Amino acid sequence: MRRITGLPYAALVSDLLPLFPLNTPLVPGLVLPLHIFEPRYRTLVRDLLDEPDEEAREFGIIALRDGADIARDGRDALYPVGVATILRQAEELPDGRFEIVTTGSRRFQLNELDASAPLLRADVAFLDDITGPDDGLLAARVSRQFHQYRAALSGQVQASVEDEDVPSDPTVLSYLVTAAMVVPMAERQELLAATTTAARLRTALALLARENLLISELAAVPALDLPGVPPSVN
Repeated sequence: MRRITGLPYAALVSDLLPLFPLNTPLVPGLVLPLHIFEPRYRTLVRDLLDEPDEEAREFGIIALRDGADIARDGRDALYPVGVATILRQAEELPDGRFEIVTTGSRRFQLNELDASAPLLRADVAFLDDITGPDDGLLAARVSRQFHQYRAALSGQVQASVEDEDVPSDPTVLSYLVTAAMVVPMAERQELLAATTTAARLRTALALLARENLLISELAAVPALDLPGVPPSVN
């Protein structure tokens, strides 16, 4: 890998990363099950399984913009920041399809897209999680707003994380909130692409305050679209 300049944060450039465009949100640390049936992704899974080092069984999950078409729009059809995910489990079905489980590993910025083959690949820059001295105080404020937000949603769904289990690590908390909030994809991507943990926490704080106010004033909760519950399909 090589370090490049010109990005607003520290980054490392990788070899071409296989891409799997989805509308399913993914953040580092999130478990994502996938149902694989397209031939190009079946080949990808087999190639990954041939890799003896599990940590190297990595491909990129990246969100497709609403109404966009890769064949027509190319790189502009995709959001600029995605998350690499590691293949952890794979079950091949009798007809050649796969049920797989992956875990989000690290964020990347999309540089150049290679659409010359059925399986998209991209030159990407892996992004560092930059921390700072204000993270702890911001995390405490976000945690309070997040508890209030989850309490408002608890009438519709059983919270999957108990209050005492909310992570104390500011970066982990920032990603948990990114995954758990029911917000439009563009706002989720803004959180994901934040250049520092503090920036992500500040954006999360503003979004949580807005959502909590709307829920309080309208006495209604957003339609739930929880990540990682049903398997996503390709």
